[in-house]
Order: sequence, then structure tokens, then C-alpha cells
Amino acid sequence: MVIEKVNPCHPDKVADRIAGALVDLAYIKDNNPKIAVEVLIGHGVCHIITETSINLPIDEVKAIVGRIAGNVEVDYVEVPQDVELAKNQNEKVRCGDNGIFKGVPLTSLEKEMSEIAREIYSKYPSDGKYILTDEQLIICQSNAKTDDLLPYALTKRGSVAVNPLGDWTGGTDVDTGATNRKLGSDMAQSVTGGGLHGKDLSKADVSVNIYAFLKAQETGEVVELSCAIGDENVDGKPYSEIVEEARQYINSIGGFEKFAEWGLY
Repeated sequence: MVIEKVNPCHPDKVADRIAGALVDLAYIKDNNPKIAVEVLIGHGVCHIITETSINLPIDEVKAIVGRIAGNVEVDYVEVPQDVELAKNQNEKVRCGDNGIFKGVPLTSLEKEMSEIAREIYSKYPSDGKYILTDEQLIICQSNAKTDDLLPYALTKRGSVAVNPLGDWTGGTDVDTGATNRKLGSDMAQSVTGGGLHGKDLSKADVSVNIYAFLKAQETGEVVELSCAIGDENVDGKPYSEIVEEARQYINSIGGFEKFAEWGLY
């Protein structure tokens, strides 16, 4: 098995965090907003398209981008949610999209990879990505000296590769980032076609993915589900209950922006 994990300062995760923070903002303004956010950031510009039932003031949007990504130009487009999609949620919580979903119990290697990534990030909070196998650990960490990382790496595996191209700086001035481009890092083997970030809880990509993942960890078995837009029941229970379970999980970790930092593990 080969596992990859990226940290919250990887450009794709910066995009996820901005999208998550905008969803948090929508939930501050409304208990059940309908919102979908796409972010593309890189080389001094952050492009955002938001389909939303809640207006997000541009000054608040720019403040969020500045806090997470620094001094970049913000190109913000906001449009109302589609009328037909909005009708789907009238009077009752119904599934907000078609999709297939899979929850898979985490392996010991996946848990170890998550711990290693967090340990490195706690010391070097800048762009980084890491790969782990049973035999080898690969660390690519920006703004860190290879000679400082090597002793740590050798405590984890006998075979290691640290910054193979040498020391580097990274970040959105080096690479672009886009929402939901690092789902393998966020979901391990539970990844399917639906993106986790930048969406409200009515969206199955958020709530059913969270539900399936948590159920797999609890039962120790693979969970496979499908749903269609408008469904009122998924996995034999009201969709509204699945949404509330996902809401409790998101609240327990501190919101959608925090969720975007590391994903589900």
C-alpha cells in the first residue's frame, strides 16, 4: 500500500480552506444556507465562484482570503443557486445531488501517515506533501532544511527520501491550487467522485461521504451507498438524520475550514 498526505498549506488545501471558510461564513448568516464554492488560486490571484442562497459581502470574502492566503488579488463571482435545485429543499431536507459513496476503515499505515504529516506540519507550517509505504517514507517539505528533516525521517523508516530536488519554498507563488483536488489525501481509500469541500450540508458529497466514512470506522466494514437528488432516505434512514450527523461532526472539529485542513483523517 502507498499513502500520500498533503498538509494545510499545500496550494490545493489553501483553496479548500478558503472554500470551507466561505461556507462557515454562510452558516453564520443562516442556519441552513445553500452554497457551493469553487476556488482557483495561484501566482497572486484567487478566483472564486460561489452559487449561494446567502449573499457574502465582498469585504468579508477578501478578509477570509487574506487571512488564509496572504496578499493576493481576489476575483469574486457570486450568483444565486439554481431555482430548480433550490426547490428540491423546499419544506423538507432531501438529498442534494446524485452520487455514489464509499466508506473504508483506515489501515494502520494510513493512520501512521496522518500522524507523521501532522508532526512535520507542527514544526514546519508551510507547503508540504508526504508519501508512506511499508518500506519507505518520502518527505517533500518547503522552507525546511533537508539535513534537519533527515534524522526525523530515519526514525520512521530505514529507507527515506527527503526533498529529493533540494530545499524549496513552495506555496501558491510556485503552484496553483483548486478545490477538491486532493481527495485521496483527505479520504484515503474512501475516495469516490464527490468532492468534500466548499458545499453546504444538504449536498450528499459532504454529508453522505462523512456518514459513510464514520460508519466504516465504527463497524470495521466497507460501506457503499448511492443516492439520487431528491431522495428522502439513504441507507434506510431519513436524509435529514444523515445531515444532522454530518453537522455534529463538522461542529465537533471546528467548522468547514478546519474540516478542509486535513479532510477525514
